[in-house]
Amino acid sequence: MRKIILAAAIAGAALSVAACSQKTEDATSEAADSASADAAANADAAATAVTDATTDAAAATTDAAAEATTTETTTATTAQ
Repeated sequence: MRKIILAAAIAGAALSVAACSQKTEDATSEAADSASADAAANADAAATAVTDATTDAAAATTDAAAEATTTETTTATTAQ
């Protein structure tokens, strides 16, 4: 009788551990998927930031070149 109860208890514990392991595996999988999605979103945000910074730098360079050309023209006209 004791052996049957002990075997039933061991079987119940084994099923509990198996169910717990499955829940842990599912949670781990969900966490990995979430981390992957976060990394992709961060990569997209970084790409957008780099594109914006490049556009801003190009605009600033164009403005500086235009200002330098205007200054040169004004200086040349004043010197004559």
